[in-house]
Amino acid sequence: MRVLVTGAAGFIGSQVADLLADEGHEVVALDALLPQAHGAETPQWARRHELVRGDVRDGRLLDRLLPGVDAVCHQAAMVGHGLDPADAPEYAGHNDLGTAVLLAAMYRAGVSRLVLASSMVVYGEGRYHCLADGVVRPSPRRARDMAAGRYDPTCPRCGDPLTPALVPEDARLEPRSTYAASKLAQEHFAAAWARQTGGGVWALRYHNVYGPRMPRDTPYAGVASIFRSALAAGLPPRVLEDGRQRRDFVHVTDVARANLLALAAPPPTAALVPVNVCSGEPRTVGELAQTLAAAMGGPAPLVVGGARAADVRHVVADPGRAAELLGYTARVGFAEGVAGFATDPLREPAALSA
Repeated sequence: MRVLVTGAAGFIGSQVADLLADEGHEVVALDALLPQAHGAETPQWARRHELVRGDVRDGRLLDRLLPGVDAVCHQAAMVGHGLDPADAPEYAGHNDLGTAVLLAAMYRAGVSRLVLASSMVVYGEGRYHCLADGVVRPSPRRARDMAAGRYDPTCPRCGDPLTPALVPEDARLEPRSTYAASKLAQEHFAAAWARQTGGGVWALRYHNVYGPRMPRDTPYAGVASIFRSALAAGLPPRVLEDGRQRRDFVHVTDVARANLLALAAPPPTAALVPVNVCSGEPRTVGELAQTLAAAMGGPAPLVVGGARAADVRHVVADPGRAAELLGYTARVGFAEGVAGFATDPLREPAALSA
């Protein structure tokens, strides 16, 4: 299979490109090498492929790359919380306009198969169960409650505490950040394209991905990278809230394998089928910090309270659909993965933070 991989020098995209090549597929590797995620030079691991340096928003470039391609694996995106709302045009440009230009070029080239890198951030808060009212959407967390150390959301009907549950793909979508809104828009663009063209889209909703080649020392980095940078500097990782917020930390090699399975699977029966890509092993952010600190022999985490405006309390995935439709289950366990992450090579930033 000949596969165009966008974002092929990136954290996840490079792992996807390598795995495809290992499995005998032909990779067309495209990456803009954005300075928010990359150092001054092309990463060593990306040099295995004949990397085309270019922007996914360049329709003419795509028209040269897509003829003869069997499928597209779209990983290129701006990720993370970013700096502030002034980032919104960049997220919309790279993620949404970029996806729209790519889809138009795929239509011109007659390419009908797409694997889209989506994200768990489209859910907003996870799924919650109330003893009295069943499955509910929680009340918004109030600043005064969080200032007082009351971080868990409550039932909007009776006000009682809620129990977090696994989030299925048909859960209500409620993006809470600019990045989240851009990822949901990507799904909508891709679904519209599929309905108009007869194409098929697997939208892989990644949960908290970590592992080798993560970007470091950038406001766009994930929490695992932030914790590791602190520990490498001899500082305790600073854990927001009370550290008990739950996530699903999934190793990047498992995420790459999910992409391979989606590319090999029959086209989805609907225009776009979302699939959680997770470990199936929910953990707290505090556990991540503690486990990584122990693996690196660093100071114990410091729980500092507070919360960022777009943060949610608990979001952990139901892995059932990925197993049923793609044959995917994670292979890298939490303890093994975090221990390896202590020494994994990370991506050099364009400029080290002060």
